[in-house]
Amino acid sequence: MTVLRARIAESLFRNAVRALPVRVTLPGGVRWGAGGSNSPVMRIVRPDEFFRKLGADAKIGFGESYMAGDWNSGHLADVLTPFAKRMATLIPKPLQVFRHMVERRQPSDERNTVDGARNNIHRHYDLSNDLFANFLDETMTYSAAWFAPGVTDLAEAQRRKIDGILDYAGVRAGTRLLEIGTGWGELAIRAARRGAHVTSLTISAEQKALADKRIAQAGVSHLAKVELKDYRDATGTYDAIASVEMIEAVGREYWPTYFGALERLLVPGGRVGLQAITMPHDRLLATSESYTWIHKYVFPGGQLLSVPAIESNSRLPIVARRSLGQDYARTLKHWHQRFTANWDTIAEFGFDAQFKRMWEFYLGYCEAGFRSGYLDVWQLGFEKAR
Repeated sequence: MTVLRARIAESLFRNAVRALPVRVTLPGGVRWGAGGSNSPVMRIVRPDEFFRKLGADAKIGFGESYMAGDWNSGHLADVLTPFAKRMATLIPKPLQVFRHMVERRQPSDERNTVDGARNNIHRHYDLSNDLFANFLDETMTYSAAWFAPGVTDLAEAQRRKIDGILDYAGVRAGTRLLEIGTGWGELAIRAARRGAHVTSLTISAEQKALADKRIAQAGVSHLAKVELKDYRDATGTYDAIASVEMIEAVGREYWPTYFGALERLLVPGGRVGLQAITMPHDRLLATSESYTWIHKYVFPGGQLLSVPAIESNSRLPIVARRSLGQDYARTLKHWHQRFTANWDTIAEFGFDAQFKRMWEFYLGYCEAGFRSGYLDVWQLGFEKAR
């Protein structure tokens, strides 16, 4: 069965790349793909292992084969972008009906219950503050930036993004702001500098420790506090709520709970600034129960939304929106470059060569998703009726 599945995977892969603007090379001078001399190159160096992994579980095996060194590319995001552009049609439509027979479903122990969410977050965000500090910019912001025309500085673009969310939420002096998902504290600091009174929630102990330190160093501890608390346990009422790329960790079964919390915690006339990564709605419907490489290695329990899914789950109307999809591609390119440049330092924290390849694939995979338009990220403004 393993050999048969590997052969089927090889046939499907060869058919998929036939029309892609890439060059796929194999040992012995074999070449596939429709790419010319200037096209990105994917080098399969161990084809037997590559197709065995692809046949065992395509959505996980493709990334695992890169981690294992079965294939390489000097320009990973360039190679992956054509695949991402044709994500919905890489497998011939008549064969897509068999998806449920071969794809794994997300494991029940990664459900985002209160305890499960804490464990899922711990597996990624508590890896090491030093790791994140060595590929993020000085603001320690781990989400899409918003570049102004002609601006190349990532930290400046991150501050612009945060200001955009705070503006959508109507944050000003005296505003009682709830932040759901602290990160490492930059949004709380910028809101406090506007004179807002900030309560920020996180379930990452590592993030809270560094956010507390950064808030104190910024001199705004009297205005901003970080609580180690799940959003479902939040109490009180607020004039504004901000949440930046936290909703992806909520999980589909808890979307109504999340949006219900926004409505419950917001005063009449209050506003929400939400930043969310999205995918096309038809792809959400087709893949929402799939277990992917990203789930296994990076974001257990994660689930992207679509804009229609947000609209159908929220009783608060969207009153403002902007897309930052291409800005996210630029952001990820910055992160990838910094990660590579600082790898020797990162390795000193105990991360090995396989982790390096895993992180390279994660960053390149995501950059390709946004460059291709398969993924997008939206800043959305909501308002509660008075």
